[in-house]
Amino acid sequence: MAHLFLVKDIAFQAGLSTATVDRVLNGRPGVRRQTEMRVKAAIAELEKQQAGAIGSGRVLAIDIVMETPQRFSDAVRAAFEAEMATFLPGVFRCRFHFAEVMKPAELVQLLDRIRLRGTHGIVLKAPDVAEVAAAVARADAAGIPVVTLVTDLPNSARIAYAGADNRAAGETAAYLIGEFLGTDGGKVLVTLSSGRFRGEEEREIGFRRVIRARYPAIGITEISEGHGTDAATGTLSAAALAADPAINAVYSIGGGNRAVLAAFDAAKRPVRVFVAHDLDADNRALLAARRIGFVLHHDLRTDARSAFRAIMSRATALPRTVPASLSSVEIVTPYNMPAGD
Repeated sequence: MAHLFLVKDIAFQAGLSTATVDRVLNGRPGVRRQTEMRVKAAIAELEKQQAGAIGSGRVLAIDIVMETPQRFSDAVRAAFEAEMATFLPGVFRCRFHFAEVMKPAELVQLLDRIRLRGTHGIVLKAPDVAEVAAAVARADAAGIPVVTLVTDLPNSARIAYAGADNRAAGETAAYLIGEFLGTDGGKVLVTLSSGRFRGEEEREIGFRRVIRARYPAIGITEISEGHGTDAATGTLSAAALAADPAINAVYSIGGGNRAVLAAFDAAKRPVRVFVAHDLDADNRALLAARRIGFVLHHDLRTDARSAFRAIMSRATALPRTVPASLSSVEIVTPYNMPAGD
């Protein structure tokens, strides 16, 4: 298997041991087909990154670590890859580490592996828990800057946050739903992927505050821990609908929107207004089909640019912390949906 990369680089990209990669590269027996495909995919990814990193400037290799559904990680990958080209000749090379669900111990283990291996920076979407904050502190002590993405770890040693004002986004969702339902009232199903993410918690806090203050006739039912996956989110949504016949609107903080709508369809219940987050492929299709009414969108390329600049500031010995640069929240309807990348 021809390649131009160090075995340790391929192993890290593939998430395998160097011994396993060596067996694959040298065609030794006892290697599963799935393992061979992982090594081939890792080499292809490294080749793609190398092709985009040709230039005369310094190459900064950074690691993007996210616990998130694939539909969102796909959008993040596209944003970071698109934004990398704008930083020539100060080139970034991104290594992506995505999983839909990770236990805190698994996430900490990954962050420690990256620290020990070496990197110019880490961009992190992770739960706001003590174990993760401790891993961030270890990275920072090793001279590795950490930038949080979309959801913050404000009490950690991260140098910057790249994302939107989540509390304002929740308040905006409350305004849209409150004005739409009006004096008729009803009850909103608020879906979170997990209560461990500060960004989702802030969206919920903002939403509840405005509903309570301005739209007291509207109630709230919350579901959580579906991790944005269709199967778990659909099950939780179906249970909530069966328990409460007043639910007639949705504020989807955590995703899994196809499954939420399927639960309403199965229960033969209408959705008067549905507000979601992020213009991923699923939400684009649902918005175009008029299955959801509004998407609160912030530009992931702006977030990627902020993350790159924060890491560059550490690499060039600029101030240790970087001022917040929040991306703006846009209300997207079927009539103003921007073209996809």
